[in-house]
Amino acid sequence: IVLMALITALGFSTFGESCSGLVLNNYSTSDLWMSGSRIAVAISLVFSYPLAFVGCRDGVLDLLEVPASKRTSANLNMLTIGLLCIVTFLASTLKDLSLVLALSGATLGNALTYVYPALMYRAVVKQQKRTNENAGVAMALSSGLLGIVMGIIGAKMALQGA
Repeated sequence: IVLMALITALGFSTFGESCSGLVLNNYSTSDLWMSGSRIAVAISLVFSYPLAFVGCRDGVLDLLEVPASKRTSANLNMLTIGLLCIVTFLASTLKDLSLVLALSGATLGNALTYVYPALMYRAVVKQQKRTNENAGVAMALSSGLLGIVMGIIGAKMALQGA
């Protein structure tokens, strides 16, 4: 949390209120290191998309309660094409996703980073009946609570900027 706050403060102190949502866009296009960073981010996005997409597809199948016996290659391919059509349509139609990204980052990002790990740690300690880890559980829950507070502040700021 401290490291994230420090990096955020440094970024804001460098660029001020004119800071772009994608920090790399704040740097000159002639800066070779930043150009390399942009290429690295693009490669990361291209190669991580299939992993995220398969998770999305499996989530849709689970949400629709499709049994494993019906998850044939043909059905998976049809669902994949359908989902890709929806994503492509949305990507070509929607021009500004800043509010959606800001809200999802503030809420889901904080939940995944701070809240869920704290709750999982607490559940494991309770399940394994580890009574000597009260300090660790308290610290984890404090981190989770701080994540909730940061999520509320982030969501409020995102809505104010809309």
